[in-house]
Amino acid sequence: QVQLVESGGGLVQAGASLRLSCTASRRTFTPYVMGWFRQAPGKEREFVAAISFTTSRTDYADSVKGRFTISRDNAKNTVYLQMNSLKLEDTAVYYCAMYFGVMTRVPGSYDYWGQGTQVTVSS
Repeated sequence: QVQLVESGGGLVQAGASLRLSCTASRRTFTPYVMGWFRQAPGKEREFVAAISFTTSRTDYADSVKGRFTISRDNAKNTVYLQMNSLKLEDTAVYYCAMYFGVMTRVPGSYDYWGQGTQVTVSS
């Protein structure tokens, strides 16, 4: 199995930036996607961004497009989420996930999940 560990969360003011990282415990050569999701208290988990580790194709939720950038380092089995111009509504626990398949926004499709990292944006 694969273990995913997130890091980089914290408390920042609106307009600031954060860079999240997620590293997988082992490498794989099978096609896979790594994505970022977030969940605020009382709300369902929502898709943020995803990237293919075989084609580098990316996908972003409309709410973060233009502000967030997802990238990956194949050699390190690591995915990053650069978050700029953070807003109050970005406050949530952010989770990274891995899916051995094609690009998808559906949380239930992902095979492995990290434990999450808290991002809090204050005014």
